Amino acid sequence: MKFTKMHALSNDFIIINNIKQHYRLNKNIIKKLSNRYTSIGFDQLLMVESSKNKNIDFHYRIFNADGNEVNQCGNGARCFAKYVKYKKLIFKNNICVSTNNSIIYLKILDNNEICVNMGTPLFNPESIPFLGILSNNSYSLFYNNKQIIFDIVSLGNPHCIIQVNNLSNIHIDLIGSFIQNHKLFPNKVNVGFMELVNSNNIKLRVFERGVGETNSCGTGACAAVAIGIKKNFLSNKVKVNLIGGSLIIKWKNNNIFMKGDAHYIYDGIIKL
Repeated sequence: MKFTKMHALSNDFIIINNIKQHYRLNKNIIKKLSNRYTSIGFDQLLMVESSKNKNIDFHYRIFNADGNEVNQCGNGARCFAKYVKYKKLIFKNNICVSTNNSIIYLKILDNNEICVNMGTPLFNPESIPFLGILSNNSYSLFYNNKQIIFDIVSLGNPHCIIQVNNLSNIHIDLIGSFIQNHKLFPNKVNVGFMELVNSNNIKLRVFERGVGETNSCGTGACAAVAIGIKKNFLSNKVKVNLIGGSLIIKWKNNNIFMKGDAHYIYDGIIKL
């Protein structure tokens, strides 16, 4: 199988052109491919497929390292845009792709960054889904007898956002795993930990479904900013600082826009 390795803010992917090939990868194969010690290694596997709609350029499928298919990946979307242009699958800079549950618009900018229209954030529990009850305009769970207050939002995939005073004092893996696997999140959830710097600047770490903590998460950045704007402590344009680098997130006309770069690493062939 031919593949391309790419990364966006150190969130790494393999991309497979499945337009002319017809690979059917089951969960076990994807899990083996994602192993960083015995195979290629990646956070997510992205698949480029033909669109059945003449107004949509491609169909975009996303699989986490555990083999489960998910509906959205912001960093992956930027890699997707750079991939189809680099491989000459398309020659225009404005690209429309479908995912399992939405349509997203990608734009390759003059400085080679990519802007992604991530759509309208959804704050209702049904979109996550989340089975908890709203209290004082937020939600909460108890971890080790301590109340954790959080907010929820969906941007094609589900996010739980926790505002913290200092990211360096947080047990990301323990708390992230506890919330992600809680029975009130029947489909699990991505857990973001947000530290406010000022109204135009935040720090963020994200514990992702089926992966664990990653160096960056595009939809997580969009989710954190959406929550901050909704709760009136962030402006409509925010720099999000992640372990792997920074993104610019804007909320305009009820849509969230994400701007950042993406990088080609290498092409390879692996025997399945």
